[in-house]
Amino acid sequence: MNVSDQTSSEWPWSEGGINFHTRKWVRPEDLNANGTLFGGSLLRWIDEEAAIYAIIQLGNYRVVTKLISEINFESSALQGDLIEMGLTATHFGRTSLTMRAVVRNMITRKRILSIERLVFVSVDEQGQPIPHGYSAITYDRDRMPHEHPKTDSVRLP
Repeated sequence: MNVSDQTSSEWPWSEGGINFHTRKWVRPEDLNANGTLFGGSLLRWIDEEAAIYAIIQLGNYRVVTKLISEINFESSALQGDLIEMGLTATHFGRTSLTMRAVVRNMITRKRILSIERLVFVSVDEQGQPIPHGYSAITYDRDRMPHEHPKTDSVRLP
């Protein structure tokens, strides 16, 4: 559903133009000693989702996390809660993509955290930054790489 199609009584996801999101179920292995969602698990999920988003936006399987700015934890989640992670591209550099992340608890409807800047860099086989040539967000998968980086022989549709 488009954000513009939502009524005011529904919980709008698109805070600040979030244009990519995914959901996770908090399981026992994701909990800390206090029985709440372990921050490290959540940060791993965010980094993974941001990398996937960067691959699609930059058209390269080889992307690396360059920077994660201050992380503001506002609330938590318990076992069984469903969380939603949202990302939006905020800036294209010559070799990089900057994003903003917001994570919410779908059960309590509270924001769990926000990260103002996640920067990913497109790199070559030697790990050196390479220009990607993009300046706008895509909503199609037209930039998705068509060759697997390990074999260079698997042609994807």
